[in-house]
Amino acid sequence: MITKTMGEVLGETASKYPNNDALVYVDRNLRYTYKEFKEKCDQLAKGLLKLGIKKGEHVAVWAYNVPEWILLQFALAKIGAVLVTVNTYYKAHELEYVLRQSDSTTLFLVKGFKDVDYVETIYKVVPELKESSPGELKSKKLPLLRRVIFIGKEKHPGMLNFSEVMDLGKGVSDEELKEREKELDCHDVVNMQYTSGTTGFPKGVMLTHYNIINNAYWVGNYMRLTEKDKLCIPVPFFHCFGCVLSTLNCVTHGATMVPIEIFDAKKVLQAIHKERCTAVNGVPTMFVRELNHPDFDKYDMSSLRTGIMAGAPCPVELMKRVIEDMHAKEITICYGLTEASPVITQTRRDDPIEKRVETVGKPLPYVEVKIVDPETGKELPPNTPGELIAKGYNVMKGYYKMPEATAKAIRDGWLYTKDLAKMDEEGYIYILGRVDDMIIRGGENVYPREIEEFLYRHPKIKEVQVVGVPHKEYGEEVAAFIQLKEGEQATEEEIKEYCKKNIARYKVPKYIFFTDEWPLTASGKIQKFKLREIAKEELKRRGLLE
Repeated sequence: MITKTMGEVLGETASKYPNNDALVYVDRNLRYTYKEFKEKCDQLAKGLLKLGIKKGEHVAVWAYNVPEWILLQFALAKIGAVLVTVNTYYKAHELEYVLRQSDSTTLFLVKGFKDVDYVETIYKVVPELKESSPGELKSKKLPLLRRVIFIGKEKHPGMLNFSEVMDLGKGVSDEELKEREKELDCHDVVNMQYTSGTTGFPKGVMLTHYNIINNAYWVGNYMRLTEKDKLCIPVPFFHCFGCVLSTLNCVTHGATMVPIEIFDAKKVLQAIHKERCTAVNGVPTMFVRELNHPDFDKYDMSSLRTGIMAGAPCPVELMKRVIEDMHAKEITICYGLTEASPVITQTRRDDPIEKRVETVGKPLPYVEVKIVDPETGKELPPNTPGELIAKGYNVMKGYYKMPEATAKAIRDGWLYTKDLAKMDEEGYIYILGRVDDMIIRGGENVYPREIEEFLYRHPKIKEVQVVGVPHKEYGEEVAAFIQLKEGEQATEEEIKEYCKKNIARYKVPKYIFFTDEWPLTASGKIQKFKLREIAKEELKRRGLLE
């Protein structure tokens, strides 16, 4: 196991591969070698020291995939500060909650994202900022927040600019930075990731250098990532998929990071084509959009070899297309959650094709997995569905300032995932859905994943999600949300007939909803709880539900 800090890992990689590309932004014409990247991180780290940021202080970053985000990731780690990742989709209420709950002293932010003006939002949350001297904020609502730093050229009242922080670093010696680095330990918290909070308020997951470096290392190992690889990164940095399985994964293996600032299928295809990327990461929705882009055939994907598909169940048909049409013959599937840094299991590139498309692989080295009865907690025999629990170096330190929630999630060192899974005799894991996603129809257990996989085979269907909705007679009924491929048409009856011929009657969706868009989290995961709400509203409207 690696017992180094992120600063030490970056230092080693930069001394091994000083002239290799570390970071490339295709549309910004930005290219840093590992030597240059480390120098930038060091200068920023010194600037942060000059600002007065102490070891253990919490620093929030609210930005999409800009270069400054990655510099902050490593610079904050070098001075022992904790990076608090802020969801790019947040608005005033959520931002205020995270800044308060995380005890952040400093906030870095860009101008805005999609329909949210971040500058306007922070002035709304902290009205005192406009009248404050930069770095000396005194807020009633957020008494710990002292500094707001703008990533960009514009000047805003009460804020410092990122370039000013970089300049401050010139007045700090290398020795001062080294002194701070000596105080650090690999078991210190380095990241605080806020979970999506689909139920209740988001929780701050505390992850250490040890947690995330080792997770990045093992995941990269199974991708066979080396200093010769270039990884296209369209997933948001503020999630573990972005800042552990993408940026940190590259740095632990000396590979090149090729980020996409805001996901756009065409920009992903262009970056892979132009930089001859050998790997690409993404959630299934991203791969669907890339493969279905009208210009897909104009770009050369033949350089691709591997990558990670994760963040949501990966349909078998989609996986096959990524292997064939995108040439990613060694693409791997990862399964996990933020609380596990994030990966628990991964498929191996030499696994038989059916295992690589139907399972989420086996546990990573030094990670234990058990399938237990959600009611009794007893371990279940092979091929029996139950809750997946995991134990190992990757389990979080806990939720910040939430001891009860931590005690509920981690029991005797085991992390309870609330994911429904089964394990076969060879140790391969099949994810069946969330424990609370399972549909119980008239006493029969129905696993949405199984029906989704079946419907993906229909030639007209592009994407499908299955949820349970209340039903008087059966307790719950099956509802399917379907997005058809461009130019295709289908009726509810046609889909039901297709199901009736091939799957058990109790699994056939009673309700079919055709849709063109999905309710998504910022990382591109489809929010099933919202689909359930939409289905219930629609059935009420039709008079089919009280």
